[in-house]
Amino acid sequence: MTTTPLPKPYAGVPGFNVGPDNPPPPPTRTTKPDDVVVLRGVRVPLNSDIGMAFVSDCSRNRERIFSDAQIREKYDISETDWNDVIKNGPLRVAVNRECERRTLSGDAAREAAAVEFVKAPKILGGILEDPKANPRHKIEASKELRASARVGDAEIGDAVEKFVISINFGPTSDERVAFTYDPPKQPPKDPADAEDQW
Repeated sequence: MTTTPLPKPYAGVPGFNVGPDNPPPPPTRTTKPDDVVVLRGVRVPLNSDIGMAFVSDCSRNRERIFSDAQIREKYDISETDWNDVIKNGPLRVAVNRECERRTLSGDAAREAAAVEFVKAPKILGGILEDPKANPRHKIEASKELRASARVGDAEIGDAVEKFVISINFGPTSDERVAFTYDPPKQPPKDPADAEDQW
């Protein structure tokens, strides 16, 4: 009776002997960090509604429209959590992408202009009240102030619809009656001035 000799154990490179005695090691994968941010102690995905709103507000912060204090107050972020938010890599990538989108769409310029425009009435009021100002400048300042105070009034008249009523007297009759009512567009009335009532 002949016996076959037992195979010698593999003495080569570890991990390449895939025999029954030496199974291959499980593959190791580097786990990608979650695209989340912690707000009020809750992990919020960046692609959720709240996460996207937070990314937009962080973009406004980067554009100097919102301050750090405004964002921290709005989302109730403590000092230690704010340091974690600043170091969040996926959030930085999302904010960069949102800033680029806002720049290309013109949203960033519109909002920055709106922030600057808020200062205009105070400056115009200063011109209007300055006793040394040229009367022509005072008149122009008052016109601009009035226009700024009445923004949106013209749109109210445009929102009125036109009504058309059509009456058909049956399939055998070609007779139809149509009534059209187009409401008159009246300019908004100026509120009565207190000095005019005397």
